[in-house]
Amino acid sequence: MEKLEVKGGNRISGTIVISGSKNATLPILASTILTNKKIIINNVPVVKDVETMAVLLNTLGSTV
Repeated sequence: MEKLEVKGGNRISGTIVISGSKNATLPILASTILTNKKIIINNVPVVKDVETMAVLLNTLGSTV
């Protein structure tokens, strides 16, 4: 989809909540091994791939 055009007399307003993305979370988690600092990541989806990455990071000595 290139664009979404809404025609009408009423202005659209409001907010939406975007859920976390597994495809964005996995490289972010992987990058945490590059520092010794405490890192807090919010809005992480609870899916098997992310759980597997957490186990891998624990095996490498991180606390998840």
